[in-house]
Order: sequence, then structure tokens, then C-alpha cells
Amino acid sequence: MATLSNKFVSGATLSTRFAGCLCTIRSRHLLWFGSVMMHKLSLVSDGEAKTSCSSSVRLNESGVVRVTLSTAIPGLMDEEEKAEDVVQIENEELELSLSVNGLVPWRDSDFNDFGLGCGSVNEGLATSESVIVNQQGVQFLEEMDAEVLSKRVLVLSRKNKVRSALELFRSMELAGLHPNAHACNSLLSSLLRNGLNDDAMRVFRFMKVKAITTQHTYSLMLKAVAHAQGCDSSLRMFMELEEEGNGNKDFDAIVYNTIISICGRMNYWQECDRLWMSMKENGLTATKVTYSVLISVFVRCGQYELAIDAYEEMILNGYKANADISQAIIKACTKEGKWDLALDIYQNMLSNALEPNLITCNALINSLGKAGKVELAFKVYNMTKSFGHTPDAYTMNALVSALYRASRPGDALRLFDNIMREQPSQLNVHLYNTALMSCSKLGLWDRALQLLWKMETAGLSVSTASCNLVINACEVARKPEIALQVYEHMIHKNCTPDLFTHLSLVRSCIWGSLWTEIEEILKVSPNASLYNAVIQGMCLRGKIGSAKKMYTRMHQKGLKPDGKTRALMLQNLHKS
Repeated sequence: MATLSNKFVSGATLSTRFAGCLCTIRSRHLLWFGSVMMHKLSLVSDGEAKTSCSSSVRLNESGVVRVTLSTAIPGLMDEEEKAEDVVQIENEELELSLSVNGLVPWRDSDFNDFGLGCGSVNEGLATSESVIVNQQGVQFLEEMDAEVLSKRVLVLSRKNKVRSALELFRSMELAGLHPNAHACNSLLSSLLRNGLNDDAMRVFRFMKVKAITTQHTYSLMLKAVAHAQGCDSSLRMFMELEEEGNGNKDFDAIVYNTIISICGRMNYWQECDRLWMSMKENGLTATKVTYSVLISVFVRCGQYELAIDAYEEMILNGYKANADISQAIIKACTKEGKWDLALDIYQNMLSNALEPNLITCNALINSLGKAGKVELAFKVYNMTKSFGHTPDAYTMNALVSALYRASRPGDALRLFDNIMREQPSQLNVHLYNTALMSCSKLGLWDRALQLLWKMETAGLSVSTASCNLVINACEVARKPEIALQVYEHMIHKNCTPDLFTHLSLVRSCIWGSLWTEIEEILKVSPNASLYNAVIQGMCLRGKIGSAKKMYTRMHQKGLKPDGKTRALMLQNLHKS
């Protein structure tokens, strides 16, 4: 009996110890389970909480664990239920704590607030130590070295494993760690590359709170805002950051280049100019990229003086212009009439083995022609052909116009004839008009008529200006009858005469003493300039009486004579 009693006592003791061990194991399991819950909490769509661990145990499987323990150890069920209640209460308190402290997932996040136009850059952060959490959950960290974990975030971001990188980032936050600036920038780039703009903005705000933003950070975000919301939002964000004082310490030339490029794409040349001045005020030196963007924007927007200023500053700072910059500045110089600077830049391009395109060569030829530098214009033309460029109508017109402006109308006509023989496809209205101006200068009325006929035969639109040049050639050649025929043909072709047409006709008719035709012209166009021309012509032809009558009629019509007409009337006042 004693032996049996001892066995019974030993069995009871063993059972008690076994139950105690199970309680200890269960307590440790609950403590471990709660610890994992602190690190692995995530909310799903139906509100059910779950955890992810190596043993794949979920909250909704707790009933299985409870049944197993109650089956193995009767009487333990009540304690287990109490423990489960405690765990449930602790989880609810944890979730409530997260909600109160602003650490719940962002449910109402919207990238439309990306530009930060309605508040400061830090708007939306509940506390400076806020934790980033969303549906994707977090990870249990065995490694607690921030640098090691930062390298992992960097590698995951570079491999475009955005979800894993973001989970690791949030896990570090929960553990009181944060990645370094390089890792955060890589994560930002990966998030933006995958269109996760809201998460990117939150990471950016976190970086600002931790004061780990870099120049690359701002460049990434400015470009992202411009892509998502446009230039205005990006510019507004930049100005807000400037007002916060970031421009003095965090902004470098690269950040300014980014925002200048963004404004340049929208042709906001005023903002580009302001940002350029702001760089100087902050003690930053513009780079070659800065000058390239500025020159491109200024030339595109017609701000040629600003483009030239940017170019001169670029050369002063020791930068060499590439082909694109050089060609843009040549265009700006030709528009401003600075043919000498344009020629210097052209020669520098040749010295650096840079080949100008046809448009640049044409602009320089035209600028030299306007300045009367015909020989230089033809030298550039020869260089243009040596580059393999095929001269077009603009090239030919620039050369013919250069000869005409240099008072060489005969050479202009010869060049025009050469073009007509060898390159008839390049003939256009501008070339014909330039040739007609040469004919008018030389009084070649017959050649002018031939050119007018060829224009009509070629199907080109004959304008009032073209007809005026032919009439003017007849005036110079003293051919009033031919001028009147051209005038009638002009009306027949529904080409409306203007003041210059009538003036040329009146002058031509005066020399031919066609007074009846002059009266008809005055009826069609009773203009003070025409009356002045008629009165002066009559005085020069000795028709003083007719001139006085015409002068009186002019006053009756309320037209004002010019100084020359009044002087002639006073001079011939005593004459009959």
C-alpha cells in the first residue's frame, strides 16, 4: 500500500509538474505571440487581424490550438480561454493605441496633395516619430544594425522589389531604426518608377522629419510632382521648400537644373530667369547643363538678349559650347543683328570640328547679307555646300537679297537666272519678288513682265506687291501705257490695288501727261498722298493753273497738303 501510495503521489507530482510545464510553455507562447503581433500587425479588408511567421500560425487558428490543449489536459480550458481573452484585449488595446497616435494605415491618402499646395511639406505627419504602416505589413527583424538593413533596402529597391523594400522600411521604423539617405533615395526612385506616388510622398515627408534629405531627393520629387500634376505644382513645391530655408543648405545646381528644365518645358522663361538669378544669390555656380537649358528656353521664347547673356556668362566661367548651344546662339545673334558675334561662333564651331546644320548656315548668310557683307555670305554658302548640305529656297533667297541690298541688282538677276536654269524647284514667290525688285531698280519693265507671266504660269500666287513692282518698273522706264495695262490686268485677276499701286500709276501718268487717267484714279482713291503727288507733278510739268485748281479741290475735300505741296503753291502764287 505504501508503495502504491508513493507511486500515486509520484504520479500526481508528475502530473502537476507536467501541467506546470504546459502552463509555462503556453505563457511563453502567448508572450512570443504578442511580441510577433507587435511587429507583424496588418489590417485586411474584412477587419480580421493576422500574422505571418515561419510556423504559419494565424489568429483564426487559435481554436485548434485550444482544442488540442484541452483534449490533452482536461481542466485547462478555462485558463486557456482566460489567456485568449487577455491576448484579444491586448491586441485591441494595441490597435487602439496605434489609431490614437496616428499610426494606422493611410486610408484616405491622395496623390492630388502631392504638390503640397494646401499646406506645408510636413502636413499629414501626426508626430515626428510616426510609423509607416499599410496593408502590406511588416517583417520580424533579427538584424538590428541600421546600416546592414539599409543595404538590404537598397538592394531590394534596385531589384525593383518594391513591396519587400517597403515592408523592411516600415519594420525598421517599428524598431526605432531608419535607413540612411542613400537607401531612402533608392526606395523613393523605385516607388515612383512603379507609380506608388502616395507612398513616395510619405517616405519623402519622413526623410524631411529625419533631416536625411539630399539634393537627389528633391530632384526626384520635383520631377515626380511635375509628371503627376504639372509644372505649376512642382514650381509651387520648390518655392515652399525655398521659403523653409532648404535652398540655402539642401539645394545645389542639380536641383535648380531640375526645376529650370521643368519650367523650360512649359516655356516659362520668366521663371527660368528668376531661378537663374536665385542661384547666383545663393552662391551657386551654374553648370553647363544650366546654361544649355537657359539658352534653349530663351531662344525658343524669343528672348534673344537673355540667351546671349547666358552664353557670355557660360564662356566666362570656362565652359565650351557644344553644337546645339552654338547654333541656338547664332540664331539669337542673327535675330538681334549681331552678325559679327554670330560669325565668331560659327568660326569656333569649325575650329572645334563642329558642323553647323543648314538652318544655322542660312540664318548666318541672311544676317551677313542684311549687313552688306556679301563676300562673307558667299563664303559661308561655299562652306555649306562643302558640309554636304543641299541649299534650299531660303539659301538662294538670302543670297539674291544680299546682292540686291548691296546695290548689285544686275548680279542679283544673274544669280536668279542661274537658279532658274539649274534649280528651278527652288523658285518661290520670295525669289520672284526679289528679282522683280532688281528689275524695278534697273527699269527693266519687259523683264519684269516676263517674270510676272512666269509666276502665273508656274501657278504661284501673284500678290499686290508683285504687281506693284512691275508697275514701278514701268514708272522708272517711263512706260505709263504699259503700267496702266498691268493695272487693268491686276484688277481682272481680282488683285486689289493699294495706295502704292495708285501712287506709282499717278507718277507714271504725270510723266506721260495722261491727265484724264489721273482724274479716274483720283475718283477711285481720293487720298491726300495722291493729291499731293498730282499737284507736285503738275507744278514740275508747268501746269500751274491746273495745280492751283487741284489744290483748291483738295481743301474742299478736307484733305491736308504736305509741306512740299504748300511750298510749291507759295512759290508759284504770282504765276497765272
